[in-house]
Amino acid sequence: MGSHSETSLCRDRLKKYCEGNGLDLGYGGDPIVPNAITVDLPRHYFTPSWLGTPAPQNLKGDARNLYWFSDCSMDYVYSSHLLEDFELEGMESILGEWLRVLKPRGYLVLYLPDQQRYKEDCEKRGEIPNPFHKIENFGLEFLKTLLAEFDSIKIVHENPECEVYSFEIVIQKLR
Repeated sequence: MGSHSETSLCRDRLKKYCEGNGLDLGYGGDPIVPNAITVDLPRHYFTPSWLGTPAPQNLKGDARNLYWFSDCSMDYVYSSHLLEDFELEGMESILGEWLRVLKPRGYLVLYLPDQQRYKEDCEKRGEIPNPFHKIENFGLEFLKTLLAEFDSIKIVHENPECEVYSFEIVIQKLR
């Protein structure tokens, strides 16, 4: 990962959607905004050099089940480079869970790798691709196909090519 996290690459573009009370799922030590409620599996994370002290992990647990939070309780849910680590069979229910906790007009903010561009970049750099990436065709169009299953949402921002191999999408929950 080097000295910067994936979140550090998109923070300036996406933090405007992360106001109020919200979650950073799979935060990896570097929350999107300082007041985000951070959720990740229980393990030690690096401290980004620009933070000076470790970013606190508020909740230790699995982002597939946000049982700590009631329906329509959050202004935003942010996640960077996490969704691609789940199996296809459970992905729709994971997105449903993340949308469940959003208030109407709240934002689901996702920064994710395009699997094909990611593999090409790994090959160029002589690195082995992350074995936890489960879906060969994972990318913006794949994700939009999954999102089409949900009522009462609209895409308010998308960028198909960010940095070397990532994409971003912001979905607003309408009701």
